[in-house]
Amino acid sequence: MSYTPHDIFQRSSAAVTIDESLCIADKGCTVCVDVCPLDLLAIDMTKGKAYMQFDECWYCMPCERDCPTGAVKVEIPYLLR
Repeated sequence: MSYTPHDIFQRSSAAVTIDESLCIADKGCTVCVDVCPLDLLAIDMTKGKAYMQFDECWYCMPCERDCPTGAVKVEIPYLLR
């Protein structure tokens, strides 16, 4: 099986992803939205789940660190680690 560079070095579609099965925004939680210094996260009122509305992440991590259920994951690009 052969791989192209695109297969190996794929970037995630968003820096911040939310595991909707763990997100409790529908119960009133807004921690990730509140701690994001750039206001990149929002609550989708139709689903009652958090999501990344703008892809301008600074990878500062409070959204992931402070999420009470571990629903938020920040994918730090390889070159920034």
